Amino acid sequence: MTIIEAHDIPTLPLLYKLKKLVAVKDGEELPGDLVDLDAIPEPSQDLNGRVGYIRGDITRMCVDAIVNAAKESLLGGGGIDGVIHRHAGPGLLKECRTLGGCPTGSAKITGAYQLPCKKVIHTVGPVYWPSKHAACEEKLASCYATSLAVAAANSCRTVVFPCVSTGIYGYYSELAAPVALSAIRKFLIEDAEHRIDKVVICTFEQKDVRAYNRYIPYYFPPQPEAPPSQKKDDETGDHITPAPAQSLAEELPSPPTTDPSDPEHAGKRQRLEQGGET
Repeated sequence: MTIIEAHDIPTLPLLYKLKKLVAVKDGEELPGDLVDLDAIPEPSQDLNGRVGYIRGDITRMCVDAIVNAAKESLLGGGGIDGVIHRHAGPGLLKECRTLGGCPTGSAKITGAYQLPCKKVIHTVGPVYWPSKHAACEEKLASCYATSLAVAAANSCRTVVFPCVSTGIYGYYSELAAPVALSAIRKFLIEDAEHRIDKVVICTFEQKDVRAYNRYIPYYFPPQPEAPPSQKKDDETGDHITPAPAQSLAEELPSPPTTDPSDPEHAGKRQRLEQGGET
């Protein structure tokens, strides 16, 4: 298994440079499903440089902490929860048994055991019900905010998140991504002491990639492109992108030029809107 170091995970400036992310067009109307965002904020190279984005296996990340999308019991389960427990080994489950579970929207921290990261932060996402959308949104935002607070309190300076609740818990990716991005942005803005250096969004399924490719530019817009003369000066400077980061960035698909059609997830959304659980 190839281990991915924290400094090799591509940050947003590199992804914009490689056109893996594209800025929102001037004058484009804001989508109605944005969370806590009335207008596109001013670009911030500092914020963008503290946000990583990668598609891959979260158990390969050699960072201070990865976040596990856990059940309230914290005793392992399906999806990413089961994957993390399998890779960590039995010591993780043994420690989790001592924690007494975890409420939805909260987070607890354990050792990482056989994983390459130092700690695992377990957060419990909400099961999504359209009839309880506001409550689900609040709980999901709390998952990200609480996990980051736990990370900072335990000196974890690099943190990798999976896509919480977008699997069997039924939270549609297009609704979950703005919640996550809003919570991450708010934390980083309020983190005046820079207790956390890098927050990484780790996607795996294509539906999550599409959602984050769409919404990241609203919450973390790119710096305006430099004029050609300045670009030439920059190219002769010392701003060299590490090869591993560029290679990992290339693994992200380019933004689609048309609205993607996904019958499976369209059907899933329809079932959710009808009040069914998946």
